[in-house]
Amino acid sequence: MIKDKSIFIKNVYYMLSYAFGNLHETEYKNIAKESFDNLDNLFAAILAKGISKQLKQGLYREYVACHDNLPTVRGKIDLVETVRNQLACRKLVACDFDELSANNLYNQILKSTALQLSRSKKVDKKYLGQFKKELVFFGEIDMVDLSKVPWHKLRFHRYNKSYRLLLGLCELLTEGKIMTTEQGIVRLTDFADDQRMSHLYEKFILEYYVQEYGQKYRGFTAKAAMIPWQLDDGNKNLLPVMKSDVLLSYGGRKLVIDAKYYAHSLQSNFDTKTIHSANLYQIFAYVKNLAVMRRDDMVAGMLLYARTDEEIVPDEDYQMSGNRISVKTLDLGQEFPVIKEQLDKIVTEYFTELG
Repeated sequence: MIKDKSIFIKNVYYMLSYAFGNLHETEYKNIAKESFDNLDNLFAAILAKGISKQLKQGLYREYVACHDNLPTVRGKIDLVETVRNQLACRKLVACDFDELSANNLYNQILKSTALQLSRSKKVDKKYLGQFKKELVFFGEIDMVDLSKVPWHKLRFHRYNKSYRLLLGLCELLTEGKIMTTEQGIVRLTDFADDQRMSHLYEKFILEYYVQEYGQKYRGFTAKAAMIPWQLDDGNKNLLPVMKSDVLLSYGGRKLVIDAKYYAHSLQSNFDTKTIHSANLYQIFAYVKNLAVMRRDDMVAGMLLYARTDEEIVPDEDYQMSGNRISVKTLDLGQEFPVIKEQLDKIVTEYFTELG
């Protein structure tokens, strides 16, 4: 049970820190020292600070297609329209050309999200004031319908990598509504829809193991890996893709983690609580196909649920056909050092060499 919503909100900051990395930078560190009573303010603080930083560096520009009537030739001539200009006694050349512009999708998303967030009644005036000052510099930037943004097509490189965190936040804000509750007890579903927080939860767990273990221990890998079906006849028609949320590997052992962020960790059937059957079938399929491919039993699986305020907390280990399958819970309502201990314990239990 999450008794203090400020603790959970602060943990969302840390989850974002691992998921996107940029929050470790100096400009954002002061945000971690602030106390937030709702997630709208946390997101507004990060976005306002990020936009301010971006304005100092200069807004990202890229070439966009333009069409205009000009006194001199630029780019390619549109012959049809140019002839029309001549017939109308206009001494202008119709041209199609590329122009380096800040009015691109990346900045359009920033502007549209900042305006949307500034309409929230839960955002403090100081952040609203920051947005108002910053958006003055977005005068030439068009608005965009955030619900139609092709997020998966956004690409980041050396010239716009500082946008990764900001647009990640914009995507989270767009795909669901993070709103806090005024009640004393805070449930996970009060903060956001399952789909969006599930995405952040998965990305946080993966990046935690990448940064805390993959970058520190030689031979340790953490990745979201594809697991091929082990087929007798090679027929793959209509089979779903098996992609793990997290696959940890070290010393010849592998642990498949499926991160689950649900309103209810267990399913109910005639007042009987059980593990979600679809989740269990899924992790079992991952483990057994990976074990067959490796031809050994050094493969284990885990369903890692974000803890809710339910009385029954999953904490079980099973031996299934020669492999260990666990169902565990990560309590996001604790101080972050406690969360780190929980995640570290998973590694030290499965990879004893790191204990």
